[in-house]
Amino acid sequence: MLALVEDDRLLREEIEVHLTAHGFQVHAANSASGLDDLNARIAFDLYLIDLNLPGENGLSLCRRVRQSRPDAGIVIMTARVALNDRIAGYKQGGADIYLTKPVAPDELVLVLLSLGRRLKQAQTAQEWSLSLRDRTLLGPDQTQKLRLTSKEKTILLALVQAKDNTLESAVLCDLFADEDDEALMSKHALEEMIARLRKKFKSVQVEGDEPAIKSVWGVGYQLCVRINFVH
Repeated sequence: MLALVEDDRLLREEIEVHLTAHGFQVHAANSASGLDDLNARIAFDLYLIDLNLPGENGLSLCRRVRQSRPDAGIVIMTARVALNDRIAGYKQGGADIYLTKPVAPDELVLVLLSLGRRLKQAQTAQEWSLSLRDRTLLGPDQTQKLRLTSKEKTILLALVQAKDNTLESAVLCDLFADEDDEALMSKHALEEMIARLRKKFKSVQVEGDEPAIKSVWGVGYQLCVRINFVH
């Protein structure tokens, strides 16, 4: 999932079309506030950001993205070619790659594919494993084991399989609509179940890791860690 932030409409549309044609799932914005709206709904793997943006500048935006998504890939693409701008992009913005315009479309594709592969390899080492048979969740180091209830397993399965790992609260409540315990269908009961799941994840996560499940305002919940199924 890739976020493109570019205020030039024609260039933004050209890049979006080209990247989509090469298999990227692109969501575009023309400003920092536009990206904030996207980030509230989608967990991106890659960010392609221009520096000359209206309102908050791209360098400040990159810094915020790096703080909130330390595992994401950030590519700056800008007309600023000065050495001090490049240094600021890496040092202050936390960019992985700094490209100066104009960038050949095919080169941009290769840069993003290369960065995506490198990130995937690093993220694989951070994947959790969920055993469907005995309802145990293994941490990324594969040594710390968490025991889940049947209902906690159901919630995780639903989030893993959902688009963008995000589901509305009502949908999660409906997962238990055919069970006898009516309390589990209430929003309050769901919040308590999510809180217990977060606490279990946190017992294994290291300090500074983002929450395993985050609340998405006006929607529901999003799973923010990668989980593999083990039968």
